[in-house]
Amino acid sequence: MPPQIPWGKPSTLADELRAIIGEDGVVCKPEELLVYECDAYTLEKNLPNFVVLPRSTEELVAIVKLCAKHNVPIIPRGAGTSLSGAVLAVTGGVMITLSRMDKILSVDCRNRRALVEAGCVNAWITNAVKSRGLLYAPDPSSQPACTIGGNVATNSGGPHTLKYGVTTNHVLGFELVLPDGEVVWLGTKPDGGEEAGDYDLRGAVIGSEGMFGIVTRVLVRLIKAPQAYKTMLGVFENVDDASQTVSDIIAAGIVPGAMEMMDQLITQAVEAAYRFGFPLDAGAVLIVELDGLAAGLDKQAERVIEICKKNRAREVRTAGTEDERALLWKCRKRAFGAIGRLSPNFLTQDGVVPRSKLPEIMRYIRATSEKHGLRIPNVFHAGDGNIHPLVLYDGAAGRARHSGEMHCARRQRDRRARHWRRED
Repeated sequence: MPPQIPWGKPSTLADELRAIIGEDGVVCKPEELLVYECDAYTLEKNLPNFVVLPRSTEELVAIVKLCAKHNVPIIPRGAGTSLSGAVLAVTGGVMITLSRMDKILSVDCRNRRALVEAGCVNAWITNAVKSRGLLYAPDPSSQPACTIGGNVATNSGGPHTLKYGVTTNHVLGFELVLPDGEVVWLGTKPDGGEEAGDYDLRGAVIGSEGMFGIVTRVLVRLIKAPQAYKTMLGVFENVDDASQTVSDIIAAGIVPGAMEMMDQLITQAVEAAYRFGFPLDAGAVLIVELDGLAAGLDKQAERVIEICKKNRAREVRTAGTEDERALLWKCRKRAFGAIGRLSPNFLTQDGVVPRSKLPEIMRYIRATSEKHGLRIPNVFHAGDGNIHPLVLYDGAAGRARHSGEMHCARRQRDRRARHWRRED
């Protein structure tokens, strides 16, 4: 059940919300609220008292002003794909879901920008402009589902962060509804005008997880799509050799579009799910994607293959067709979904270490796994040291043989956080 609310009568607030956005825009039944009890970070859960689904900035402003009048907590929510618990209704309140504000409002190919509503799905932008040779660069693993508003809230990255940067590098400006209902625009305006003042308020809000306000419209930067790609899969006996390969590629002056690594356990899960042809006995696989002008790309690929083999790669495969490349990226981006074949629950971590420390942190994770009897597969952005160890556990109540797994998973989360802070 949702928590008891300390403000007025629930029925009164529900009626006022319905008066703003209609009966179908308010969710209040406990069984329907279950959908909104958490995001993809499922270890912590709590129900909001109400979920509202506005269709416009005007409706959203009215909701925010109503909540401010009643001193009601508000929680902005996009698609709920975040792995950080960013939309948890810790003390209940009104969750404002932007999924109905999902339009691409305008596309300016000449100036390489697009204006979209916060609920617009990330992948829709690239799909809308690919015929013009453009794309929107940030590509989180949840790209087919996550929304731009959520991307702004969490400063999302993705596999191609290594070369192209994260959300803050590709958002020019946005409309923001403040906690009192005031509407402001931060950054470059759709008409090309800049915000007044010397402070980068746009940059301060990106990544703040809704603390400053609710993003409603976003002006994003589009870039020219690469002319050609070379996508390779290196197969290694262990993570150490694959990690050294990452460092050596960068040291050689080559900056790939992406470098992604999966260890043996997660590779086995992905292979069972998608049948790509990953070797099940490999200690690690490394995806290296080069992009840019076609001229010179073959020579770069040859150099990458040479570096892989110098670091004892068993084999290096090159995607021969666009379909093969797409399938390889499908496997990587849906790796978290394949974890269901290994465990009913998992706790994802999101830490960053220097590339040179990748072998060390992988050994530490492996030792932790063995010490505490928890399986911890790894899939991560090797190019920029952004690691994602996944602590597997069974959180179902009443399963006696797994009764300590959730507690142990929490403990390892806290210990790794302290370890990474020491490394910093």
